[in-house]
Amino acid sequence: MANSVATENGRSTQYTESTSRSIIIIGALFFIFGFVTWLNSLLIPYLEIACELTKFQSFFVTFAFYIAYVVMAPISTRTLNKLGFKKGMSVALIIMAFGALLFIPAAISRTYLLFLSGLFIMGSGLAILQTASNPYVTIVGPAESAAKRISIMGICNKLAGAIAPILIGFFLQLEKADELRSDVANLSASERISELDAMAMRVIPPYIGIIIVLLILAFWVYKSSLPEVDTDEEDESLSSTNAGKKSVFDFPHVILGVITLFIYVGVEVIAADSIISYGASQGIALTTAKYFATGTMVAMVIGYIIGIISIPKFITQENALRVSAVLGVIFALLAIFTSGYISLAFIALLGLANSLMWPAIWPMALADVGRFTKAASSLLVMGIAGGAIVPLAYGALAENWNPQEAYWILIPCYLFILYFAVSGYKIRKA
Repeated sequence: MANSVATENGRSTQYTESTSRSIIIIGALFFIFGFVTWLNSLLIPYLEIACELTKFQSFFVTFAFYIAYVVMAPISTRTLNKLGFKKGMSVALIIMAFGALLFIPAAISRTYLLFLSGLFIMGSGLAILQTASNPYVTIVGPAESAAKRISIMGICNKLAGAIAPILIGFFLQLEKADELRSDVANLSASERISELDAMAMRVIPPYIGIIIVLLILAFWVYKSSLPEVDTDEEDESLSSTNAGKKSVFDFPHVILGVITLFIYVGVEVIAADSIISYGASQGIALTTAKYFATGTMVAMVIGYIIGIISIPKFITQENALRVSAVLGVIFALLAIFTSGYISLAFIALLGLANSLMWPAIWPMALADVGRFTKAASSLLVMGIAGGAIVPLAYGALAENWNPQEAYWILIPCYLFILYFAVSGYKIRKA
């Protein structure tokens, strides 16, 4: 009996250590793709100047990056089924490095289409990485604390997002970009081309650094002891419930979860990636405006810390999503009806409202899907394409209306998220 208990305790300790190592590795992954993802907030106004774009055209940065999730999600599932989680993550990081590599010829030729191609390829790698890492974090521990583990990942992601605009902004010499934006009309054609070429070339050094880090991380993950998780075995306790299920489309709450995630990513990207451009539209220099994106990330980190402390001890992940949706509506309205730095502060506070949505939506949408976990995850990853469509709609409204009034698009989005949090996630029959 004593030996049996000792053996069981040994297995428990081994499982805990294995889980901890997995969390550290996945946390590093979340940090690097957070760094890459939230650079878009700086690239939008920067490429708008360097490539002489309209505001609407500049938001194709987010479109190219996030539309890759729609294209790659089905391929992501097949990749993971063939290679497994660990090798799939390594391949994804190499794909991302190739996308970053395209920034070099894009900068040399100052070709916007090449920049967008690089962003699309980086988004493609991230689609595989997200398809693997998010369900991995959900499955690797108890289901009731999944939102807490994803919140830890979110902190890694958003800390990277807070650092990225400041660090890369230093390399891009934003003070020169501000000067060029104000002086471009006074330059001759040859001087203008020369200055814009020099501006585009400043993108190369930081992206070489990103390539190196991605390749090192790919090697680390490949050589790591990251365990495989067999999601096909997860359905044993659900065999009677899911016996008649033929595909992931037999789970209505998964489909609603995909729509909710689509909308959520859209509003999150608007809040994070439009704030620098919005500040610039208020006459604020890029050297100052770059800190607004960091403020949004800091607000999200605060929200994640609250989630780690409170979920599930003080509040369920379902109630956390409801509170977040309500805060989203309130902060969006306050941003619309105030002005200047106060309005910008409420856009930044949307980061707080958005922080617990991703950690809550994933486990709520993946609940009880068992052997369909990988398929459901690929659909949820397709939902990340909301970051392509919704911000582009905001960009169109901002150009044809004005950047502040365009934030009205956020209100119906947050209301749908509230619907999913209240009743949509409970629907198990078509």
